[in-house]
Amino acid sequence: MKTFRNQAAQGDLLIRRISALPATGLRPLATEGGNFIVAHSETGHHHVIAERPNVQVWLGENPDISYLQVIEATEATEALLEHLRSYDTHETLQIPPGVYELRRQREHTPEGWRRVQD
Repeated sequence: MKTFRNQAAQGDLLIRRISALPATGLRPLATEGGNFIVAHSETGHHHVIAERPNVQVWLGENPDISYLQVIEATEATEALLEHLRSYDTHETLQIPPGVYELRRQREHTPEGWRRVQD
């Protein structure tokens, strides 16, 4: 399991510590099967954070950016970013308490900008 201090990446998802949540334009992200799906994969192998009492995820106005707040956690409620694939998977990230921007990474192609496909 990997840990980080200010930023990390898992596949096409960049997680970056920020000082505070945006003041407006946020709506809570609903869970699916007990997980927050923070990056949908084209192959169905999503990047998820398990629903916990100390974890909150919001969607913003930009569909490529969401926000995460992790309140002080114990081992039983730690926040983990996992990749749901049994082979060739990205290593799990342990997310320390704080506020984060979750950004889908983009790449430039001759046709223009697009989301990186994982």
